[in-house]
Amino acid sequence: MATTTVSQALNRGGGFLVVSTTPDDIFTPADLNDDQKLLGRTVEEFIAKEVVPHIPELEKHKEGLMAELVRKAAEIGLLGAAIPEEYGGAALDKVSMGILSEKLGVYSSFAVAFGAQTGIGTIPIVYFGTEEQKKKYLPKLASGEMLACYALSEPQAGSDALAARTRAVLSPDGQHWLLSGQKMWITSGGFADLFTVFAKVDGEKFSAFLVERNAPGFSVGAEENKMGIRGSSTVPLFFENAKIPKENLLHEVGRGHIVAFNTLNAGRFSLGASCSGGSKHLIAISSKYAKERTAFGKSISEFGLIKAKLGEMAIRTYALESMLYRTVGMIEAAMSAASDDPVKHGMQVLEEYAIESSISKVIGSETLDYVADEAVQIFGGYGFHEDYPVARIYRDSRINRIFEGTNEINRMLIIQMLMKRAMAGTLPLIPAAKKVADELLSGPGFDDAPSGEFADEERSLAQAKKIFLLSAGVAVEKFREKLSERQEIVAAFSNIVMDVYAIESSLRRAQKAQATHAQNADLMGDATRVFTYDAMDRIEKEARTALAATDDGDTLATQLAALRRLAKHAPVDTIALRRKVAEAVLSQDRYPFEAR
Repeated sequence: MATTTVSQALNRGGGFLVVSTTPDDIFTPADLNDDQKLLGRTVEEFIAKEVVPHIPELEKHKEGLMAELVRKAAEIGLLGAAIPEEYGGAALDKVSMGILSEKLGVYSSFAVAFGAQTGIGTIPIVYFGTEEQKKKYLPKLASGEMLACYALSEPQAGSDALAARTRAVLSPDGQHWLLSGQKMWITSGGFADLFTVFAKVDGEKFSAFLVERNAPGFSVGAEENKMGIRGSSTVPLFFENAKIPKENLLHEVGRGHIVAFNTLNAGRFSLGASCSGGSKHLIAISSKYAKERTAFGKSISEFGLIKAKLGEMAIRTYALESMLYRTVGMIEAAMSAASDDPVKHGMQVLEEYAIESSISKVIGSETLDYVADEAVQIFGGYGFHEDYPVARIYRDSRINRIFEGTNEINRMLIIQMLMKRAMAGTLPLIPAAKKVADELLSGPGFDDAPSGEFADEERSLAQAKKIFLLSAGVAVEKFREKLSERQEIVAAFSNIVMDVYAIESSLRRAQKAQATHAQNADLMGDATRVFTYDAMDRIEKEARTALAATDDGDTLATQLAALRRLAKHAPVDTIALRRKVAEAVLSQDRYPFEAR
Protein backbone atom coordinates (compact mmCIF):
# COMPACT_ATOMS: atom_id res chain seq x y z
CA MET A 1 0.00 0.00 0.00
CA ALA A 2 1.05 3.59 -0.55
CA THR A 3 2.30 5.67 2.31
CA THR A 4 0.93 9.13 1.71
CA THR A 5 1.90 12.26 3.58
CA VAL A 6 -1.47 13.91 3.09
CA SER A 7 -2.90 15.64 6.14
CA GLN A 8 -6.50 14.91 7.02
CA ALA A 9 -7.19 18.66 7.24
CA LEU A 10 -8.84 18.30 3.85
CA ASN A 11 -11.01 15.35 4.76
CA ARG A 12 -14.08 16.42 2.84
CA GLY A 13 -14.65 16.48 -0.89
CA GLY A 14 -14.90 20.09 -2.03
CA GLY A 15 -13.23 21.26 1.18
CA PHE A 16 -10.55 23.10 -0.77
CA LEU A 17 -13.01 25.96 -1.27
CA VAL A 18 -13.24 26.75 2.43
CA VAL A 19 -10.27 25.12 4.19
CA SER A 20 -6.78 26.61 4.32
CA THR A 21 -4.02 24.27 3.17
CA THR A 22 -0.28 23.96 3.50
CA PRO A 23 2.19 22.27 1.14
CA ASP A 24 2.28 19.27 3.48
CA ASP A 25 -1.45 18.74 2.86
CA ILE A 26 -0.76 17.95 -0.79
CA PHE A 27 0.46 14.66 -2.22
CA THR A 28 2.71 15.18 -5.27
CA PRO A 29 4.74 13.01 -7.66
CA ALA A 30 7.78 13.69 -5.45
CA ASP A 31 6.06 11.65 -2.71
CA LEU A 32 5.94 8.41 -4.70
CA ASN A 33 7.58 5.44 -3.02
CA ASP A 34 10.02 3.07 -4.73
CA ASP A 35 7.37 0.45 -5.52
CA GLN A 36 5.18 3.02 -7.23
CA LYS A 37 8.10 4.34 -9.28
CA LEU A 38 8.99 0.78 -10.29
CA LEU A 39 5.40 0.16 -11.36
CA GLY A 40 5.55 3.24 -13.58
CA ARG A 41 8.71 2.04 -15.28
CA THR A 42 7.28 -1.45 -15.71
CA VAL A 43 4.14 -0.16 -17.41
CA GLU A 44 6.17 2.21 -19.62
CA GLU A 45 8.28 -0.73 -20.75
CA PHE A 46 5.24 -2.92 -21.40
CA ILE A 47 3.56 -0.25 -23.53
CA ALA A 48 6.77 0.50 -25.46
CA LYS A 49 7.60 -3.14 -26.20
CA GLU A 50 4.24 -4.90 -26.40
CA VAL A 51 1.71 -2.29 -27.54
CA VAL A 52 3.30 0.56 -29.51
CA PRO A 53 4.84 -1.72 -32.21
CA HIS A 54 1.35 -3.08 -32.93
CA ILE A 55 -0.45 0.28 -33.26
CA PRO A 56 -0.74 0.12 -37.09
CA GLU A 57 -2.33 -3.35 -36.87
CA LEU A 58 -4.56 -2.35 -33.98
CA GLU A 59 -5.81 0.70 -35.89
CA LYS A 60 -6.87 -1.66 -38.70
CA HIS A 61 -8.67 -3.92 -36.22
CA LYS A 62 -6.52 -6.99 -36.67
CA GLU A 63 -8.72 -9.82 -35.45
CA GLY A 64 -8.05 -10.81 -31.86
CA LEU A 65 -4.97 -8.58 -31.39
CA MET A 66 -6.38 -6.15 -28.81
CA ALA A 67 -7.79 -8.99 -26.72
CA GLU A 68 -4.43 -10.75 -26.92
CA LEU A 69 -2.57 -7.66 -25.69
CA VAL A 70 -5.01 -7.09 -22.84
CA ARG A 71 -4.48 -10.72 -21.76
CA LYS A 72 -0.73 -10.23 -22.08
CA ALA A 73 -0.95 -7.53 -19.43
CA ALA A 74 -2.10 -10.24 -17.03
CA GLU A 75 1.32 -11.90 -17.32
CA ILE A 76 2.89 -9.05 -15.32
CA GLY A 77 -0.08 -8.76 -12.95
CA LEU A 78 -1.67 -5.64 -14.39
CA LEU A 79 -5.18 -7.04 -14.94
CA GLY A 80 -5.55 -7.73 -11.24
CA ALA A 81 -4.66 -4.17 -10.27
CA ALA A 82 -8.01 -3.38 -8.61
CA ILE A 83 -8.79 -6.94 -7.46
CA PRO A 84 -8.18 -8.04 -3.83
CA GLU A 85 -5.38 -10.51 -3.27
CA GLU A 86 -7.72 -13.23 -2.00
CA TYR A 87 -9.26 -13.38 -5.48
CA GLY A 88 -5.94 -13.49 -7.34
CA GLY A 89 -5.42 -9.77 -7.75
CA ALA A 90 -2.65 -7.33 -6.90
CA ALA A 91 -4.78 -4.96 -4.79
CA LEU A 92 -2.79 -1.92 -5.87
CA ASP A 93 -3.20 1.23 -3.82
CA LYS A 94 -5.03 4.14 -5.43
CA VAL A 95 -1.84 6.09 -6.15
CA SER A 96 -0.46 3.11 -8.07
CA MET A 97 -3.75 2.83 -9.97
CA GLY A 98 -3.34 6.46 -10.98
CA ILE A 99 0.22 5.82 -12.19
CA LEU A 100 -1.01 2.84 -14.17
CA SER A 101 -3.70 4.93 -15.88
CA GLU A 102 -1.23 7.71 -16.65
CA LYS A 103 1.34 5.45 -18.29
CA LEU A 104 -1.34 3.83 -20.48
CA GLY A 105 -2.23 7.24 -21.94
CA VAL A 106 0.43 6.89 -24.66
CA TYR A 107 -2.04 4.92 -26.80
CA SER A 108 -5.68 5.69 -26.13
CA SER A 109 -7.20 2.64 -27.80
CA PHE A 110 -5.30 0.30 -25.50
CA ALA A 111 -5.96 2.56 -22.51
CA VAL A 112 -9.73 2.36 -22.96
CA ALA A 113 -9.63 -1.41 -23.54
CA PHE A 114 -7.49 -1.87 -20.45
CA GLY A 115 -9.77 0.44 -18.45
CA ALA A 116 -12.85 -1.48 -19.55
CA GLN A 117 -11.21 -4.60 -18.13
CA THR A 118 -9.62 -3.39 -14.90
CA GLY A 119 -11.81 -0.40 -14.13
CA ILE A 120 -15.46 -0.21 -15.05
CA GLY A 121 -15.56 -3.91 -15.97
CA THR A 122 -14.14 -5.12 -12.65
CA ILE A 123 -14.93 -2.49 -10.00
CA PRO A 124 -18.69 -3.25 -9.91
CA ILE A 125 -17.95 -6.84 -8.88
CA VAL A 126 -15.21 -5.86 -6.41
CA TYR A 127 -17.50 -3.43 -4.59
CA PHE A 128 -20.97 -4.82 -5.13
CA GLY A 129 -20.62 -8.50 -5.98
CA THR A 130 -21.71 -11.31 -3.67
CA GLU A 131 -19.04 -13.61 -2.32
CA GLU A 132 -20.10 -16.22 -4.86
CA GLN A 133 -19.86 -13.71 -7.72
CA LYS A 134 -16.41 -12.58 -6.60
CA LYS A 135 -15.10 -16.14 -6.35
CA LYS A 136 -16.56 -17.03 -9.73
CA TYR A 137 -15.40 -14.05 -11.76
CA LEU A 138 -12.59 -12.07 -10.14
CA PRO A 139 -9.82 -14.70 -10.42
CA LYS A 140 -10.65 -15.15 -14.11
CA LEU A 141 -10.64 -11.40 -14.69
CA ALA A 142 -7.27 -11.08 -12.94
CA SER A 143 -5.71 -13.86 -15.04
CA GLY A 144 -7.18 -12.72 -18.35
CA GLU A 145 -9.19 -15.93 -18.71
CA MET A 146 -12.23 -13.66 -18.93
CA LEU A 147 -12.34 -10.15 -20.39
CA ALA A 148 -14.93 -7.68 -19.15
CA CYS A 149 -16.82 -4.56 -20.14
CA TYR A 150 -19.53 -2.20 -18.89
CA ALA A 151 -22.85 -1.62 -20.64
CA LEU A 152 -24.75 1.48 -19.52
CA SER A 153 -25.44 3.72 -22.54
CA GLU A 154 -28.41 3.23 -24.86
CA PRO A 155 -29.47 4.83 -28.17
CA GLN A 156 -31.88 7.14 -26.33
CA ALA A 157 -30.10 7.24 -22.96
CA GLY A 158 -26.52 8.47 -23.05
CA SER A 159 -25.89 11.10 -20.39
CA ASP A 160 -29.39 10.48 -19.00
CA ALA A 161 -28.54 6.94 -17.93
CA LEU A 162 -31.59 6.53 -15.71
CA ALA A 163 -33.79 6.91 -18.81
CA ALA A 164 -32.67 3.44 -19.92
CA ARG A 165 -35.31 1.37 -21.73
CA THR A 166 -33.70 -2.05 -21.39
CA ARG A 167 -36.05 -4.12 -19.23
CA ALA A 168 -35.62 -7.10 -16.94
CA VAL A 169 -38.35 -9.40 -15.66
CA LEU A 170 -38.22 -12.62 -13.71
CA SER A 171 -38.98 -15.75 -15.70
CA PRO A 172 -42.20 -17.60 -14.77
CA ASP A 173 -40.19 -20.22 -12.86
CA GLY A 174 -38.30 -17.50 -10.97
CA GLN A 175 -34.88 -18.88 -11.95
CA HIS A 176 -33.80 -16.35 -14.58
CA TRP A 177 -33.93 -12.68 -15.39
CA LEU A 178 -35.14 -12.03 -18.93
CA LEU A 179 -33.48 -8.93 -20.41
CA SER A 180 -34.85 -7.12 -23.46
CA GLY A 181 -33.42 -4.01 -25.07
CA GLN A 182 -30.29 -2.53 -26.62
CA LYS A 183 -27.03 -0.98 -25.46
CA MET A 184 -24.78 1.33 -27.50
CA TRP A 185 -21.12 2.41 -27.57
CA ILE A 186 -19.91 -0.53 -25.48
CA THR A 187 -16.11 -0.49 -25.23
CA SER A 188 -14.50 -3.93 -25.64
CA GLY A 189 -17.90 -5.45 -26.31
CA GLY A 190 -16.60 -7.12 -29.45
CA PHE A 191 -14.41 -9.52 -27.50
CA ALA A 192 -15.55 -9.34 -23.85
CA ASP A 193 -16.71 -12.47 -22.04
CA LEU A 194 -18.50 -10.74 -19.16
CA PHE A 195 -20.78 -7.70 -19.34
CA THR A 196 -22.04 -5.51 -16.49
CA VAL A 197 -25.44 -4.55 -17.90
CA PHE A 198 -27.98 -2.07 -16.53
CA ALA A 199 -31.71 -2.59 -16.99
CA LYS A 200 -34.97 -1.65 -15.30
CA VAL A 201 -36.69 -4.47 -13.44
CA ASP A 202 -40.34 -4.45 -14.52
CA GLY A 203 -39.53 -1.28 -16.46
CA GLU A 204 -39.11 0.75 -13.26
CA LYS A 205 -36.32 -0.35 -10.91
CA PHE A 206 -32.88 0.48 -12.31
CA SER A 207 -30.65 -2.52 -11.60
CA ALA A 208 -27.37 -4.16 -12.61
CA PHE A 209 -26.72 -7.66 -13.96
CA LEU A 210 -23.71 -9.80 -14.84
CA VAL A 211 -24.21 -11.21 -18.34
CA GLU A 212 -21.96 -13.84 -19.87
CA ARG A 213 -21.35 -13.79 -23.60
CA ASN A 214 -23.01 -17.16 -24.21
CA ALA A 215 -26.30 -16.18 -22.55
CA PRO A 216 -29.28 -17.31 -24.70
CA GLY A 217 -30.98 -14.34 -26.36
CA PHE A 218 -27.91 -12.10 -26.06
CA SER A 219 -25.99 -10.98 -29.16
CA VAL A 220 -23.24 -8.53 -30.08
CA GLY A 221 -23.51 -6.16 -33.05
CA ALA A 222 -20.95 -5.04 -35.60
CA GLU A 223 -18.02 -2.75 -34.79
CA GLU A 224 -18.81 0.96 -34.99
CA ASN A 225 -16.92 3.11 -37.52
CA LYS A 226 -15.48 5.68 -35.12
CA MET A 227 -13.63 8.96 -35.63
CA GLY A 228 -11.00 8.04 -33.05
CA ILE A 229 -9.83 5.24 -30.74
CA ARG A 230 -10.16 3.04 -33.80
CA GLY A 231 -7.99 0.34 -32.29
CA SER A 232 -10.54 -0.33 -29.56
CA SER A 233 -13.72 -2.37 -29.93
CA THR A 234 -17.00 -0.44 -29.74
CA VAL A 235 -20.24 -2.30 -30.45
CA PRO A 236 -23.98 -2.33 -29.74
CA LEU A 237 -25.49 -5.13 -27.66
CA PHE A 238 -28.89 -6.73 -28.19
CA PHE A 239 -31.08 -8.55 -25.67
CA GLU A 240 -34.12 -10.55 -26.78
CA ASN A 241 -35.47 -12.12 -23.63
CA ALA A 242 -31.87 -12.97 -22.81
CA LYS A 243 -31.78 -15.54 -20.00
CA ILE A 244 -29.58 -14.45 -17.11
CA PRO A 245 -29.30 -16.66 -14.00
CA LYS A 246 -31.17 -15.17 -11.06
CA GLU A 247 -27.97 -15.12 -9.00
CA ASN A 248 -26.34 -12.79 -11.54
CA LEU A 249 -28.22 -9.79 -10.22
CA LEU A 250 -25.47 -7.40 -9.07
CA HIS A 251 -26.16 -5.64 -5.77
CA GLU A 252 -29.89 -5.11 -5.23
CA VAL A 253 -32.98 -4.56 -7.34
CA GLY A 254 -33.51 -0.82 -7.76
CA ARG A 255 -29.97 0.01 -6.62
CA GLY A 256 -28.28 -0.06 -10.01
CA HIS A 257 -27.69 3.68 -9.89
CA ILE A 258 -25.43 3.16 -6.87
CA VAL A 259 -23.38 0.66 -8.88
CA ALA A 260 -23.30 2.82 -12.01
CA PHE A 261 -22.44 6.18 -10.53
CA ASN A 262 -19.86 5.00 -8.00
CA THR A 263 -18.13 3.03 -10.75
CA LEU A 264 -18.06 6.16 -12.89
CA ASN A 265 -16.53 8.17 -10.01
CA ALA A 266 -13.52 5.86 -10.13
CA GLY A 267 -13.48 5.89 -13.93
CA ARG A 268 -13.46 9.68 -14.13
CA PHE A 269 -10.30 10.03 -12.11
CA SER A 270 -8.60 7.29 -14.14
CA LEU A 271 -9.55 9.05 -17.36
CA GLY A 272 -7.99 12.29 -16.16
CA ALA A 273 -4.79 10.42 -15.29
CA SER A 274 -4.70 8.79 -18.71
CA CYS A 275 -5.09 12.22 -20.34
CA SER A 276 -2.12 13.43 -18.33
CA GLY A 277 0.01 10.64 -19.76
CA GLY A 278 -1.18 11.43 -23.27
CA SER A 279 -0.30 15.10 -22.83
CA LYS A 280 3.22 14.27 -21.64
CA HIS A 281 3.74 11.99 -24.64
CA LEU A 282 2.64 14.74 -27.02
CA ILE A 283 4.97 17.27 -25.40
CA ALA A 284 7.92 14.93 -25.96
CA ILE A 285 7.24 14.21 -29.62
CA SER A 286 6.37 17.85 -30.34
CA SER A 287 9.66 19.02 -28.86
CA LYS A 288 11.68 16.55 -30.92
CA TYR A 289 9.87 17.48 -34.12
CA ALA A 290 10.22 21.22 -33.47
CA LYS A 291 13.99 20.84 -33.22
CA GLU A 292 14.21 18.70 -36.36
CA ARG A 293 11.97 20.88 -38.54
CA THR A 294 13.58 23.91 -40.18
CA ALA A 295 12.01 26.99 -41.73
CA PHE A 296 13.53 30.26 -42.88
CA GLY A 297 16.97 28.82 -42.28
CA LYS A 298 16.62 27.70 -38.68
CA SER A 299 14.89 25.21 -36.42
CA ILE A 300 11.28 26.14 -35.73
CA SER A 301 12.01 25.49 -32.04
CA GLU A 302 13.80 28.86 -32.04
CA PHE A 303 10.63 30.78 -32.92
CA GLY A 304 8.82 32.56 -30.11
CA LEU A 305 5.37 31.34 -31.03
CA ILE A 306 6.52 27.71 -31.09
CA LYS A 307 8.10 28.19 -27.67
CA ALA A 308 4.86 29.76 -26.46
CA LYS A 309 2.99 26.62 -27.52
CA LEU A 310 5.44 24.18 -25.93
CA GLY A 311 5.56 26.23 -22.74
CA GLU A 312 1.79 26.44 -22.39
CA MET A 313 1.37 22.74 -23.20
CA ALA A 314 3.72 21.91 -20.33
CA ILE A 315 2.20 24.44 -17.92
CA ARG A 316 -1.35 23.17 -18.38
CA THR A 317 -0.13 19.60 -17.99
CA TYR A 318 1.69 20.60 -14.81
CA ALA A 319 -1.52 22.03 -13.35
CA LEU A 320 -3.43 18.89 -14.35
CA GLU A 321 -0.79 16.59 -12.88
CA SER A 322 -0.74 18.60 -9.64
CA MET A 323 -4.52 18.21 -9.27
CA LEU A 324 -4.43 14.51 -10.09
CA TYR A 325 -1.78 13.60 -7.53
CA ARG A 326 -3.42 15.79 -4.91
CA THR A 327 -6.74 14.04 -5.54
CA VAL A 328 -5.39 10.51 -5.51
CA GLY A 329 -3.38 11.32 -2.39
CA MET A 330 -6.56 12.32 -0.57
CA ILE A 331 -8.37 9.24 -1.84
CA GLU A 332 -5.57 6.90 -0.77
CA ALA A 333 -5.24 8.54 2.64
CA ALA A 334 -8.98 8.09 3.21
CA MET A 335 -8.95 4.53 1.86
CA SER A 336 -6.13 3.61 4.26
CA ALA A 337 -8.21 4.52 7.30
CA ALA A 338 -9.30 1.52 9.39
CA SER A 339 -12.77 0.18 8.65
CA ASP A 340 -14.87 -2.81 9.66
CA ASP A 341 -16.22 -2.98 6.11
CA PRO A 342 -13.41 -2.08 3.65
CA VAL A 343 -15.64 -2.50 0.58
CA LYS A 344 -18.36 -0.18 1.86
CA HIS A 345 -15.70 2.22 3.09
CA GLY A 346 -14.08 2.24 -0.35
CA MET A 347 -17.33 3.21 -2.03
CA GLN A 348 -17.89 5.96 0.53
CA VAL A 349 -14.44 7.38 -0.18
CA LEU A 350 -15.00 7.41 -3.94
CA GLU A 351 -18.32 9.18 -3.39
CA GLU A 352 -16.70 11.65 -0.97
CA TYR A 353 -14.23 12.76 -3.62
CA ALA A 354 -16.63 12.63 -6.57
CA ILE A 355 -16.23 16.40 -7.01
CA GLU A 356 -12.47 16.15 -7.39
CA SER A 357 -12.87 13.12 -9.69
CA SER A 358 -15.18 15.09 -11.98
CA ILE A 359 -12.69 17.96 -11.99
CA SER A 360 -9.94 15.51 -12.96
CA LYS A 361 -12.02 14.21 -15.84
CA VAL A 362 -12.99 17.62 -17.22
CA ILE A 363 -9.59 19.29 -16.87
CA GLY A 364 -7.79 16.15 -18.03
CA SER A 365 -9.82 15.78 -21.21
CA GLU A 366 -9.72 19.48 -22.06
CA THR A 367 -5.98 19.73 -21.38
CA LEU A 368 -5.26 16.78 -23.66
CA ASP A 369 -7.47 18.29 -26.36
CA TYR A 370 -5.54 21.56 -26.11
CA VAL A 371 -2.15 19.84 -26.16
CA ALA A 372 -3.15 17.62 -29.09
CA ASP A 373 -4.39 20.61 -31.07
CA GLU A 374 -1.17 22.54 -30.50
CA ALA A 375 0.89 19.46 -31.37
CA VAL A 376 -0.85 19.29 -34.76
CA GLN A 377 -0.06 22.98 -35.24
CA ILE A 378 3.63 22.45 -34.42
CA PHE A 379 3.81 19.59 -36.92
CA GLY A 380 2.08 21.81 -39.50
CA GLY A 381 0.92 20.01 -42.62
CA TYR A 382 2.51 16.78 -41.38
CA GLY A 383 0.30 17.00 -38.33
CA PHE A 384 -2.67 16.58 -40.65
CA HIS A 385 -1.19 13.44 -42.18
CA GLU A 386 -2.03 9.99 -40.89
CA ASP A 387 1.58 8.83 -41.29
CA TYR A 388 2.47 10.99 -38.28
CA PRO A 389 1.21 10.08 -34.77
CA VAL A 390 -0.30 13.42 -33.83
CA ALA A 391 -3.15 13.03 -36.35
CA ARG A 392 -4.28 9.83 -34.63
CA ILE A 393 -3.81 11.28 -31.15
CA TYR A 394 -5.82 14.36 -32.14
CA ARG A 395 -8.71 12.15 -33.25
CA ASP A 396 -8.41 9.90 -30.23
CA SER A 397 -8.44 12.74 -27.71
CA ARG A 398 -11.89 13.97 -28.69
CA ILE A 399 -13.79 11.08 -27.11
CA ASN A 400 -12.55 11.93 -23.63
CA ARG A 401 -14.90 14.91 -23.35
CA ILE A 402 -17.83 12.61 -24.10
CA PHE A 403 -17.50 9.35 -22.22
CA GLU A 404 -17.49 8.81 -18.42
CA GLY A 405 -20.19 11.48 -18.43
CA THR A 406 -19.90 14.41 -20.84
CA ASN A 407 -17.97 17.43 -19.63
CA GLU A 408 -21.25 19.35 -19.58
CA ILE A 409 -22.79 16.77 -17.26
CA ASN A 410 -19.70 16.79 -15.04
CA ARG A 411 -19.78 20.58 -14.82
CA MET A 412 -23.37 20.35 -13.60
CA LEU A 413 -22.45 17.59 -11.14
CA ILE A 414 -19.60 19.56 -9.58
CA ILE A 415 -21.90 22.38 -8.50
CA GLN A 416 -24.85 20.12 -7.68
CA MET A 417 -22.69 18.07 -5.33
CA LEU A 418 -21.25 21.20 -3.72
CA MET A 419 -24.72 22.69 -3.19
CA LYS A 420 -26.09 19.42 -1.83
CA ARG A 421 -23.30 19.26 0.73
CA ALA A 422 -23.70 22.92 1.58
CA MET A 423 -27.45 22.51 2.21
CA ALA A 424 -26.80 19.42 4.33
CA GLY A 425 -24.24 21.31 6.40
CA THR A 426 -21.44 18.84 5.65
CA LEU A 427 -19.50 21.50 3.75
CA PRO A 428 -19.57 25.00 5.31
CA LEU A 429 -20.05 26.93 2.08
CA ILE A 430 -23.01 28.94 3.35
CA PRO A 431 -21.26 30.47 6.39
CA ALA A 432 -18.15 31.05 4.26
CA ALA A 433 -20.21 32.93 1.66
CA LYS A 434 -21.85 34.99 4.40
CA LYS A 435 -18.45 35.87 5.81
CA VAL A 436 -17.28 37.12 2.40
CA ALA A 437 -20.44 39.21 2.01
CA ASP A 438 -19.90 40.75 5.46
CA GLU A 439 -16.26 41.53 4.64
CA LEU A 440 -17.28 43.28 1.43
CA LEU A 441 -19.82 45.41 3.32
CA SER A 442 -17.13 46.42 5.81
CA GLY A 443 -15.26 48.28 3.07
CA PRO A 444 -11.58 48.34 2.08
CA GLY A 445 -9.00 46.79 4.31
CA PHE A 446 -10.20 43.22 4.64
CA ASP A 447 -7.87 41.71 2.05
CA ASP A 448 -5.28 39.24 3.29
CA ALA A 449 -1.64 40.31 2.97
CA PRO A 450 0.46 37.16 2.46
CA SER A 451 4.23 37.39 2.27
CA GLY A 452 7.04 35.34 0.81
CA GLU A 453 8.12 34.35 -2.67
CA PHE A 454 4.61 33.35 -3.75
CA ALA A 455 2.79 36.23 -2.04
CA ASP A 456 0.99 37.33 -5.22
CA GLU A 457 -0.16 33.80 -5.97
CA GLU A 458 -1.32 33.28 -2.37
CA ARG A 459 -3.33 36.48 -2.59
CA SER A 460 -4.84 35.45 -5.92
CA LEU A 461 -5.82 32.05 -4.51
CA ALA A 462 -7.56 33.58 -1.51
CA GLN A 463 -9.33 36.12 -3.70
CA ALA A 464 -10.38 33.44 -6.21
CA LYS A 465 -12.11 31.48 -3.46
CA LYS A 466 -13.89 34.64 -2.36
CA ILE A 467 -14.98 35.34 -5.93
CA PHE A 468 -16.64 31.94 -6.08
CA LEU A 469 -18.32 32.40 -2.69
CA LEU A 470 -19.51 35.90 -3.64
CA SER A 471 -20.93 35.06 -7.08
CA ALA A 472 -22.35 31.66 -6.13
CA GLY A 473 -23.86 33.09 -2.96
CA VAL A 474 -25.67 35.78 -4.97
CA ALA A 475 -27.00 33.22 -7.46
CA VAL A 476 -28.17 30.78 -4.79
CA GLU A 477 -29.98 33.58 -2.97
CA LYS A 478 -31.65 34.69 -6.20
CA PHE A 479 -32.58 31.34 -7.81
CA ARG A 480 -32.48 28.93 -4.84
CA GLU A 481 -33.54 25.42 -5.92
CA LYS A 482 -34.04 26.61 -9.51
CA LEU A 483 -30.35 27.38 -9.94
CA SER A 484 -29.82 24.00 -11.62
CA GLU A 485 -32.09 25.17 -14.45
CA ARG A 486 -29.66 28.02 -15.20
CA GLN A 487 -27.04 25.73 -16.71
CA GLU A 488 -24.90 28.48 -18.19
CA ILE A 489 -24.51 30.07 -14.74
CA VAL A 490 -23.79 26.70 -13.14
CA ALA A 491 -21.12 26.01 -15.76
CA ALA A 492 -19.47 29.36 -15.04
CA PHE A 493 -19.29 28.51 -11.33
CA SER A 494 -17.90 25.09 -12.16
CA ASN A 495 -15.15 26.67 -14.26
CA ILE A 496 -14.22 28.90 -11.32
CA VAL A 497 -14.13 25.94 -8.93
CA MET A 498 -11.86 23.98 -11.26
CA ASP A 499 -9.45 26.88 -11.67
CA VAL A 500 -9.36 27.39 -7.89
CA TYR A 501 -8.45 23.73 -7.42
CA ALA A 502 -5.80 23.96 -10.14
CA ILE A 503 -4.23 27.15 -8.71
CA GLU A 504 -4.03 25.76 -5.20
CA SER A 505 -2.72 22.35 -6.28
CA SER A 506 -0.04 23.92 -8.48
CA LEU A 507 0.97 26.45 -5.85
CA ARG A 508 1.24 23.99 -2.97
CA ARG A 509 3.26 21.60 -5.13
CA ALA A 510 5.67 24.38 -6.10
CA GLN A 511 6.02 25.44 -2.47
CA LYS A 512 6.63 21.85 -1.38
CA ALA A 513 9.30 21.46 -4.06
CA GLN A 514 10.94 24.68 -2.95
CA ALA A 515 10.97 23.59 0.71
CA THR A 516 12.70 20.33 -0.20
CA HIS A 517 15.10 22.03 -2.65
CA ALA A 518 13.84 19.85 -5.49
CA GLN A 519 15.80 20.02 -8.73
CA ASN A 520 12.96 21.58 -10.73
CA ALA A 521 11.45 23.73 -7.96
CA ASP A 522 12.14 27.02 -9.74
CA LEU A 523 10.52 25.78 -12.93
CA MET A 524 7.44 24.70 -10.98
CA GLY A 525 7.30 28.19 -9.54
CA ASP A 526 7.42 29.69 -13.03
CA ALA A 527 4.63 27.41 -14.23
CA THR A 528 2.53 28.23 -11.17
CA ARG A 529 2.90 31.97 -11.72
CA VAL A 530 1.83 31.75 -15.37
CA PHE A 531 -1.09 29.47 -14.63
CA THR A 532 -2.32 31.58 -11.71
CA TYR A 533 -2.11 34.84 -13.64
CA ASP A 534 -4.08 33.48 -16.58
CA ALA A 535 -6.57 31.64 -14.35
CA MET A 536 -7.45 34.85 -12.48
CA ASP A 537 -8.43 36.49 -15.74
CA ARG A 538 -10.65 33.49 -16.55
CA ILE A 539 -12.18 33.50 -13.08
CA GLU A 540 -13.05 37.20 -13.26
CA LYS A 541 -14.71 36.72 -16.64
CA GLU A 542 -16.76 33.72 -15.49
CA ALA A 543 -17.90 35.52 -12.34
CA ARG A 544 -18.82 38.67 -14.28
CA THR A 545 -20.86 36.55 -16.70
CA ALA A 546 -22.69 34.81 -13.86
CA LEU A 547 -23.39 38.02 -11.93
CA ALA A 548 -24.69 39.81 -15.03
CA ALA A 549 -27.11 36.93 -15.58
CA THR A 550 -28.28 37.09 -11.97
CA ASP A 551 -28.87 40.75 -11.10
CA ASP A 552 -29.02 44.17 -12.74
CA GLY A 553 -29.07 47.88 -11.96
CA ASP A 554 -27.41 49.26 -8.84
CA THR A 555 -27.21 45.83 -7.23
CA LEU A 556 -25.22 44.47 -10.16
CA ALA A 557 -22.99 47.57 -10.21
CA THR A 558 -22.14 47.02 -6.53
CA GLN A 559 -21.37 43.35 -7.11
CA LEU A 560 -19.16 44.08 -10.12
CA ALA A 561 -17.24 46.69 -8.13
CA ALA A 562 -16.57 44.06 -5.46
CA LEU A 563 -15.53 41.60 -8.15
CA ARG A 564 -13.03 44.03 -9.68
CA ARG A 565 -11.51 44.54 -6.26
CA LEU A 566 -11.22 40.81 -5.62
CA ALA A 567 -9.90 40.02 -9.09
CA LYS A 568 -7.08 42.55 -9.03
CA HIS A 569 -3.70 40.85 -9.44
CA ALA A 570 -0.16 42.02 -10.08
CA PRO A 571 1.19 41.92 -13.65
CA VAL A 572 3.43 38.99 -14.58
CA ASP A 573 5.72 38.66 -17.59
CA THR A 574 4.10 35.43 -18.71
CA ILE A 575 5.91 35.54 -22.06
CA ALA A 576 9.31 35.32 -20.40
CA LEU A 577 8.21 32.62 -17.93
CA ARG A 578 6.53 30.57 -20.63
CA ARG A 579 9.75 30.75 -22.65
CA LYS A 580 11.72 29.42 -19.67
CA VAL A 581 9.39 26.43 -19.42
CA ALA A 582 9.67 25.87 -23.18
CA GLU A 583 13.48 25.94 -22.99
CA ALA A 584 13.30 23.24 -20.32
CA VAL A 585 11.06 21.14 -22.58
CA LEU A 586 13.42 21.55 -25.53
CA SER A 587 16.56 20.82 -23.53
CA GLN A 588 15.13 17.48 -22.37
CA ASP A 589 12.67 16.63 -25.15
CA ARG A 590 10.06 15.75 -22.55
CA TYR A 591 7.65 17.09 -19.98
CA PRO A 592 10.12 18.88 -17.71
CA PHE A 593 8.61 18.67 -14.21
CA GLU A 594 9.47 15.04 -13.47
CA ALA A 595 12.71 14.13 -11.71
CA ARG A 596 14.77 11.56 -13.59
